Amino acid sequence: MIYRDKNELQRECAKILEIDGNEVRILDEDKLKNEFIDDLIFTAVFSPDPAAREAARWLIRRAGAALGILSASIQSLYEAMGRDEVKGFTVPAINIRGITYEVAQAIFRAMMKGKVGPVIFEIARSEIDYTSQRPVEYTAAVTAAAIKTGYRGPVFLQGDHFQISAKKFAVDAAKETQTVKNLIWEAIEAGFYNIDIDTSTLVDLSKPSVKEQQETNYSLAAELTTMIRDLEPEGVTISVGGEIGEVGGKNSTVEELQAYMDGYLEELKKRGESLIGISKISVQTGTTHGGVPLADGSVAKVNIDFDVLEKLSSVSRSAYGLAGAVQHGASTLPDEAFDRFPAVGTAEIHLATGFQNIIYDSPVFPKNLKKKMYEFMKTELKSEWKDKDTEEQFIYKTRKKGFGPFKLEMWHLPTDTLHKIGTELEKQFVFLFERLRMNNTQDIAEQYVKPVDVQLEIPASLKS
Repeated sequence: MIYRDKNELQRECAKILEIDGNEVRILDEDKLKNEFIDDLIFTAVFSPDPAAREAARWLIRRAGAALGILSASIQSLYEAMGRDEVKGFTVPAINIRGITYEVAQAIFRAMMKGKVGPVIFEIARSEIDYTSQRPVEYTAAVTAAAIKTGYRGPVFLQGDHFQISAKKFAVDAAKETQTVKNLIWEAIEAGFYNIDIDTSTLVDLSKPSVKEQQETNYSLAAELTTMIRDLEPEGVTISVGGEIGEVGGKNSTVEELQAYMDGYLEELKKRGESLIGISKISVQTGTTHGGVPLADGSVAKVNIDFDVLEKLSSVSRSAYGLAGAVQHGASTLPDEAFDRFPAVGTAEIHLATGFQNIIYDSPVFPKNLKKKMYEFMKTELKSEWKDKDTEEQFIYKTRKKGFGPFKLEMWHLPTDTLHKIGTELEKQFVFLFERLRMNNTQDIAEQYVKPVDVQLEIPASLKS
């Protein structure tokens, strides 16, 4: 059910949740979990009344807090990894592009099965736009999924690739930088306490020295880190990530890592002696986002340079106290590759397109809806169709952009269809968590991560 206005929402809410100032008390947990949370999240996403959407999102987040479901930073755990106190697993960071409420439930079910601790829920700057999911909505959907499944504990929300566009930066550097700053502010307000800064697009390989090549990258990363430290809530140290090589470009080197980190730390020190820097570093080892589609739409095999990944992770920990290197563009890799990431000390791995593929390619995904979506892409996104691409390659590259325009239809798929897709996804999450050595890490997360309950001002629509 979608509540059409805030008054309708308030009447139903009174039977299940009691509002006391900025707090929520749960009167009927079973009804909240089994029925009302569905209505709340659909209202939060689809209600035509902005006040009802705002109220539903606040109720979800505060109900989650009442149950011990809190947005958290992974900073303290990554600091422990940087000290070599914790090792042996690679934290998965999962981008959810569509049917976020259902996909997040599948993740939480897999986590609870394996007693998995830190799993990051993330969304990139580009994904926010083409999937039509602002940070506050994404937070609500993930929190609602935690409530629905019975998960309790920290929820790690991350801004992935909060990236500077090199093209826009060249035209107006101040404007493009401010756009990213505005997004960071919006994400922190929504409970994203993990932010990956991506200024690697500004690396200039034409310059004579490696430090000069990385200079704009590390200088702007320090500027954005300073802003994050100014905005972070009291008691929270946001985990910030940096990046030395754009994914899809040339493989990163130790020299680049050292040039970036030395320059970054110098810049950060100028801005404040006690400022805490990044906790991890994203590198390029041979992957591309989404993989490389072949003429028939299948994905080309990618050879990751695990030696580079191991070396960069080791140097980042021993020399700079970071958790290690971060691997992007990995979800379409062959299954046998995943257990190598923890073996070489990879701190974090980003996974997205593989789960998108499971949704689209599921035998239960409605054929008529898929056909409608593909026709939309061929018509509305025709400008992105390169001359050398077959239709299969074009569809593979652009179908990620179907999640936004067809969001309503996908969220309203038959319950049985959503359940079967969720089961397929859950099976893959269980597999990946096992390969990444994430099972039985719940106690480790609890030892190092102490979430802070950041107060949220009750919206005006609920004050009455």
